Amino acid sequence: MGRTPTITFDRGTLLLHPPPRGKAWIDFATWDDRVEKFRIPAIYYRPLIEALRAENSDFIDEAKGFEPLELVPRVEMPPYPHQQEALTAWKHGGRWGVVVLPTAAGKTYLAQLAMQATPRTTLIVVPTLDLMHQWYAHLDAAFPDVEVGLLGGGSRDKSPILVATYDSAAIHAETLGNRYAFIVFDECHHLPTDFNRAIAEYSIAPYRLGLTATPERSDGRHADLNGLIGPQVYRKTAEELAGGALADHEIVQIKVKLSKIERDRYNQLMTTRNDFLNASKISLRGIKGWQKFVRASARSQAGRRAMLAHREAKEIALGTDGKMRVLADLLAQHYPERLLIFTADNATVYRISQDFLIPALTHQTPVKERHEILQRFKSGEYNTIVASHVLNEGVDVPDARVAILLSGTGSAREYIQRLGRLLRKGTDKNKRAILYEVVAEDTAEEGTSKRRRAATKRPKPQKQKPVKKPQRKSANLEVLPGSSSPSLPPQKPIYGVEKRSSKRAAESGKKWNDSESKYRENPEGDRSQENQEEGTTPKDSESNSKPDRT
Repeated sequence: MGRTPTITFDRGTLLLHPPPRGKAWIDFATWDDRVEKFRIPAIYYRPLIEALRAENSDFIDEAKGFEPLELVPRVEMPPYPHQQEALTAWKHGGRWGVVVLPTAAGKTYLAQLAMQATPRTTLIVVPTLDLMHQWYAHLDAAFPDVEVGLLGGGSRDKSPILVATYDSAAIHAETLGNRYAFIVFDECHHLPTDFNRAIAEYSIAPYRLGLTATPERSDGRHADLNGLIGPQVYRKTAEELAGGALADHEIVQIKVKLSKIERDRYNQLMTTRNDFLNASKISLRGIKGWQKFVRASARSQAGRRAMLAHREAKEIALGTDGKMRVLADLLAQHYPERLLIFTADNATVYRISQDFLIPALTHQTPVKERHEILQRFKSGEYNTIVASHVLNEGVDVPDARVAILLSGTGSAREYIQRLGRLLRKGTDKNKRAILYEVVAEDTAEEGTSKRRRAATKRPKPQKQKPVKKPQRKSANLEVLPGSSSPSLPPQKPIYGVEKRSSKRAAESGKKWNDSESKYRENPEGDRSQENQEEGTTPKDSESNSKPDRT
């Protein structure tokens, strides 16, 4: 009698030996002469298990290192309707997919609800040390009976619930890969990079949740989230949630005119730049055009003059004296309300800080000083803060009702994150937030404003590229996959397995009891179709946190 096929985990991949009798597993595997076994990328763990079970193949699963948890929250709050809808959509999608919600819409609590509905060892991945500590504080308070650990910033815990930075999780991906059944990717637009994507590719986690306010990336790699985490299962904009979970808000654009001296100089500089672009046949539409301009500016004196002219013209538009006069008027109008001021550059931050005696936050601000400023802002000792990019992502900013955007990029992500700083209702259920956008008239800044304002609207759906099956290869499989993601179809059917929703990867003979959010034995070993779920109740920007390389 032959040996039973065994699946083991090996440094971000799976080893299968001896080969099962069925055929479904062949689509996932490649023969590795070095170990004389079939090797399978770890990300295919779930569909592999489902395929083997669909063929009633006997096998031994020694790959999984995860286990059930008792997740009893200390305090439960009724979720907002959009949180319940998102949770239900994610569960109906096989507990696999991306949820897009604006800043301040409660993505952290949504993740907590998903953890309660999927009580397994869980890894939470975040982009910054600030976010890592915020998640730790939240989960430690929510689940006091379960150990919550950190990976990053000098911490290397091994715990059932682990909060890690993307940097540290990617470095340790080969050892983390089989320890967690559920992965939450916060700000998941950071995942599809050559370095970070290993977290998803080397993991066997059968359940995955991506959270972000802005999944779209300028390099187009957001399409890779479909294979790394799953499809977009739920999306709401700030406008759709206004008046309910988020505060009502209005966006007021104020245009200022350049002075005669500023206008003459601006026009002269733009003529110098545009003459060079026309002669070089370069269009600045899109990132490729800008890259061509940067390369061309390094090859000739004319190119260098054009780049310097571009930068000086931009400085005039961003820091015109007219904006300072508008700022002074708005500060007086809203005193003593809590107010945030955003700019695109540190020089303007320091100018405002010096001229108006306002605390400043930039990436150069020490961590302890930044914490002290935010605490005093929260207590009301300071009623105004001016910042460049450091409040965009990964910083818990106390509630404010008014923000002034003096300058910024055309980034949709940056705009939504800055708007989100105003949208938390806090204790004021009738809060109405105001974002003032101050723009230099008849300058390139108007086009930048138009691009970022479009970010508050739901983007048009894009056609998904068809997902291909993994192909058998005749060559040996490398131990470490390359930068390209294995194409893991997140929708049914999956590699010919028509009953994906009826399977629970690596949990033979057991099933969920969602009504109690507990793990219980099923004495009959039922693998039949799961009952239809009714939806139980159960945060690319500059960061002030240095990259973590733990």
